[in-house]
Amino acid sequence: MNQLKEQSQWDVIIVGGGATGLGIALDSTTRGYKTLLLEQVDFAKGTSSRSTKLVHGGVRYLAQGNIDLVKEALYERGLMLKNASHLVRNQSFIIPNYKWWDAFLYTVGLKIYDFLAGKLSFGTSLRISKNETASRLKTIKQENLKGGVVYHDGQFDDSRLAVNIAQTAIEQGATVLNHFKVEKLLKNEAGIVNGVVAKDAETNTVYSLNAKVVINATGVFSDDILQMDDALAKNSIRPSQGVHLVLDKSFLPGNDAIMIPKTDDGRVLFLVPWHNRVVVGTTDTLLDSHSLEPTALDKEIEFILETANRYLIKQVTKNDVLSIFAGLRPLAAPKDKSEKTKEISRSHKIIVSKSGLITITGGKWTTYRRMAQDTLNKAIELGKLPASKCKTKNLLIHGADGSTDTSQHLYIYGSDTKGIRQLIDESPELGEKIHPRLEFIKAEVVWAIRNEMARTVEDVLARRVRVLFLDAEAAIEISPMIATMLAKELHKDNEWKQGQISNFIEIASRYVIKN
Repeated sequence: MNQLKEQSQWDVIIVGGGATGLGIALDSTTRGYKTLLLEQVDFAKGTSSRSTKLVHGGVRYLAQGNIDLVKEALYERGLMLKNASHLVRNQSFIIPNYKWWDAFLYTVGLKIYDFLAGKLSFGTSLRISKNETASRLKTIKQENLKGGVVYHDGQFDDSRLAVNIAQTAIEQGATVLNHFKVEKLLKNEAGIVNGVVAKDAETNTVYSLNAKVVINATGVFSDDILQMDDALAKNSIRPSQGVHLVLDKSFLPGNDAIMIPKTDDGRVLFLVPWHNRVVVGTTDTLLDSHSLEPTALDKEIEFILETANRYLIKQVTKNDVLSIFAGLRPLAAPKDKSEKTKEISRSHKIIVSKSGLITITGGKWTTYRRMAQDTLNKAIELGKLPASKCKTKNLLIHGADGSTDTSQHLYIYGSDTKGIRQLIDESPELGEKIHPRLEFIKAEVVWAIRNEMARTVEDVLARRVRVLFLDAEAAIEISPMIATMLAKELHKDNEWKQGQISNFIEIASRYVIKN
């Protein structure tokens, strides 16, 4: 907080601490601008922790003929693998073919995908026989199976990467604060936005902060900020909900992911290995409103179960779901009723308001770095910042250590793993598991509080140690223990601790399927 008291004038204030906002903070500070990022809850609390966990060019955008978007995303995918090697990895996908024609079609399409990736390709796509498909996908239905097509894309841990980008930005000189809500925009006599009024949620202290440029990177909350600027602003965002189910590894025991290219709602469905579990999704449901905790609809759950069960011999029921999570995509509002969400462009869009407020919307995790670059280039073009070139193309993200050994679960910490091991050396009890069903240990919780800005039980269990997304009931069971550890580290009283437990249980109950 000292930085806020000492620094009266910032070059760039970013509102929103998801992938886009954090990417902008990192790009801004490395260009030499005095940079402040404010996130109302926690980094990646919204959409950025609720993705399909893929770093990808978007095979389905290729089918829609959106070559430029695919090419840009494939290039960025290659940079993410190089710059965050501890969190991004090469994942093989198999498309099972039940018609001869499909095998031909997907092979040709994926050869184009390979070609567009150029030197940053993750591997060549190829057709495989029925026998090989069946042996690699042990749980796939074999009746009428003709073979499969293998291709490569990226897989990652989304909120872990967000935290590491925040740490990198701080190391590069930015001030990055979570649990800090922007309540108002400040303007000069000419009506130009020149700062924000923000409240520290922990102390209730209110700050007036000035800047040369304010960037709205709040995703599905973009309209809230645009309406602070202009009360009559029309909604530019229509949230589309994507739901994912998390299952035990036995539903997909190998190393390959499955991609089902055609479902009843026209989207693709993925079954992806993740943290020794399987993530299955996603859906595409237009909503009229947005919230910090979107809830999966029954029809979305049924759609995923029904579609997965058409392909799997091991049938999935609601009882098998370890966790369910919903995320909102910030899509451009459809122009008319006929425009379907899957046809709305996923490329990002920069809006400059009359007041000089810059808003970045759309896009996806894979292109976060490019979105940041384009946003700051726009601010320079508008004369709001002195010219300075982007430096993030080859910048390593905090934790990147070049290692690809994923044999033990601490690999996601990369170069920080030794710090966690040191905590255990100093206090051996921190080597204990936090739950008998889970691989995670107490040292990870302490590390998250001391080194990763975790301030609440939810910060720890949802976005640092991913228990809520992997086993929601286990997360509820251990919440009192996590609250006790937090209270001790943060010097909080019993009332605070009890509040934390009840808040978390209320949120976590949405991740459990009610039968």
